[in-house]
Amino acid sequence: MTAPSSSAPVPAETGTVTTAVPARLDRLPWSRWHWMIVIGLGTVWILDGLEVTIVGNVAGRIAEDGSGLAITSAQVTGVAAALYVAGACSGALFFGWLTDRYGRKRLFMVTLAVYLAATALTALSTEVWWFFLFRFLTGFGIGGEYAAINSAIDELIPSLYRGRVDLIINGSYWLGAIGGALLSIVMLDTDIFPENLGWRLSFALGVVLGLVILLVRRHVPESPRWQFIHGRGEEAEQLVSSVEREIEREKGEQLPPPARDITIHQRRSVGFGEIAKTVFARYPRRAVLSLSLFIGQAFLYNAITFGFGAILTTFYDVPTGHTGYYFAVIAAGNFVGPLLLGRLFDTVGRRVMISSTYLLSGLLLFATAWLFGRGSLSAATLTACWCAVLFFASTGASSAYLTVSEVFPMETRAMAIAFFYALGTAAGGISGPLIFAGLTESGVVADTVLAFQVGATLMCVAGLVAVFLAVNAERRSLEDIAEPLSTARPSTERVRP
Repeated sequence: MTAPSSSAPVPAETGTVTTAVPARLDRLPWSRWHWMIVIGLGTVWILDGLEVTIVGNVAGRIAEDGSGLAITSAQVTGVAAALYVAGACSGALFFGWLTDRYGRKRLFMVTLAVYLAATALTALSTEVWWFFLFRFLTGFGIGGEYAAINSAIDELIPSLYRGRVDLIINGSYWLGAIGGALLSIVMLDTDIFPENLGWRLSFALGVVLGLVILLVRRHVPESPRWQFIHGRGEEAEQLVSSVEREIEREKGEQLPPPARDITIHQRRSVGFGEIAKTVFARYPRRAVLSLSLFIGQAFLYNAITFGFGAILTTFYDVPTGHTGYYFAVIAAGNFVGPLLLGRLFDTVGRRVMISSTYLLSGLLLFATAWLFGRGSLSAATLTACWCAVLFFASTGASSAYLTVSEVFPMETRAMAIAFFYALGTAAGGISGPLIFAGLTESGVVADTVLAFQVGATLMCVAGLVAVFLAVNAERRSLEDIAEPLSTARPSTERVRP
């Protein structure tokens, strides 16, 4: 005996479909199929972490004579970093629009291909303009990934696990950061690789990892939620039915029936005007929340991630080839945060956890700035302080992506993620590296203290906004949190014997 498939969509009228696909996906138990989704989609954050960390740690070596590239350390951590982030913002907007229009799967394959090509060409840079161009294009591909991947993850993962899974996947960025930090130690060792080769091989490794991810990602399906809204109801039904049969075989038991139906007016696309009206007129409080969360975490992370190596070399005379050890430590702290705290977002709740992680990280950063200004910290103790700050900050930063991906309607999801990521990152992520590079390069302690304090202030402000505006989305269906624009009538509970 098999589980009810909830029947094929029942046409209510031309272009209208009644389906239980969302409820069927949300009531699935965790399975091997979900692990395939996590591995196929979530591993892209490892690439991003690898990219950003490598640049921060090899900046000093690239700037040295004999590297094969006439560039300064400040240009690498400032201009090139800002161009990478600008590319990510542009890519998020461009591919976000395409993702809502043409589907999650098609776009997350394209964006990964863009990343692979641009990273490979970065490794071949012999001119500064070439390096800058392909750092921008690498970011362009990564930015597109954010919109396509976060949309797909939230639409495929059951509501019971969505918070912790989304946070851990976004936190996996720091596994890449650990790899990038440790890799830079080997690649910058001139006893192993010449000065003009090691940093190039660091980028080339990202290409190899990306190719592996591309092979796994081929098996990740399109979002059934996207399919049934965009006139592909039969495909959505077939996909969900096959997943249900697979999970029933794995668990050895029949799945419970889905709880509700939803009736949708199918459509091919949603215009920018309707998206803007929905996000800002229909959900203004959620728009303010999303922007606040992204600006706070973007300044903190893009500034510190790109500039931590420069702080160590400028203020503590740490050799450029050794900064990777320190960064690997704070990267580990960053990953442990979402890993240990992620479950609480599904149990304690979004509002408490989002606000507390932002506020705690901001307060700890203020304390770190005070100690740094007094000259009380060594390279080791500064790293320990950053571990404490980023344990909470990484969890909060991951929750920004979770928040935007679940609080706006299905038809606007990818574009909403892209918009708030781009706007918040442009405000904090482009200005952050430029400001921070200039402040740390000065060698003046007070300048770096100021940079710390700005990041801490923005995190605290975002935390206070979350106290009042965060949405209690834990364990709720995406369609309950924000009803699809295409809904023909409210979701209804099924009447069962």
